[in-house]
Amino acid sequence: MKLVRYGPPGAERPGVLDAAGAVRDLSAHIADIDPDGLAPQRLAELARLDVDRLPAVPTPTRIGPCLGRVGKIVGVGLNYRSHADEARMPLPDEPLLFLKPASAVSGPNDPVLLPPLSTTTDYEVELGVVIGRTARQARTSEAMGHVAGYCIVNDITERTWQLHRGGTWDKGKAHDTFAPIGPWLVTTDEIPDPHGLAMQLCVDNETRQRASTGDMHHRIDQLIAYISQFMTLHPGDIITTGTPAGTALGTDTDHYLKPGQTMTTTIDGLGTQYTPIAQAARPTQDGHAARTWDT
Repeated sequence: MKLVRYGPPGAERPGVLDAAGAVRDLSAHIADIDPDGLAPQRLAELARLDVDRLPAVPTPTRIGPCLGRVGKIVGVGLNYRSHADEARMPLPDEPLLFLKPASAVSGPNDPVLLPPLSTTTDYEVELGVVIGRTARQARTSEAMGHVAGYCIVNDITERTWQLHRGGTWDKGKAHDTFAPIGPWLVTTDEIPDPHGLAMQLCVDNETRQRASTGDMHHRIDQLIAYISQFMTLHPGDIITTGTPAGTALGTDTDHYLKPGQTMTTTIDGLGTQYTPIAQAARPTQDGHAARTWDT
């Protein structure tokens, strides 16, 4: 199934795509596409529905994040050799982990907002793994049984905050809108080999990233087993599995994102994001521009 959420922010409704790619309403059968609906038996119930008998949805004005009430986003850094090479960093022996807050989640076509004073905001096309069953100290051999499905995640990153503001990478990964997810949450039965998917990201009409998920250094089963040693993975958590070469970090400063640009992000079988770039307004205090840490 290709599950989708549509409607205004905070009021999204659940849907599913039919064979023609049109959205059908699932509201009579499930309250939302969220952690409560990701259990294997619940997904099996939805799969038995006759999609063509569900109410057709007029072309939605907005596609929301494909998963509601995201728990935590566990990022995996430097998981493609090509990206480690361009970043001039060694390929890690153990997965390099960081956390991205759920407050960063946005819809696949919602604007990504560049933080005030940011000049080095970057893009990263990634395969997102959506957890459907609790994983705690999981074995590699059983790890894939904890997966509900897959989605596109664009791991937007402010590089200066990530690398030059002290501490962990999380600062550069956490800004609002820095995790567009969707358009679809695609269940595992439709993706028999998640390590054989072509992936691509373009900025305006220029291809910046093109690779295959088969180029991952640590595979999905290894990542689930490894991460679940350190933290419990709950239904509704997402693992972002790394990005290939072609990021702005690995090229030149002219490739960092600018207001008015549009990213087109695609992974085979998981749909396409069309994400515009906009400038976030600086916050104000009593009508005056707020002072930031480094101004």
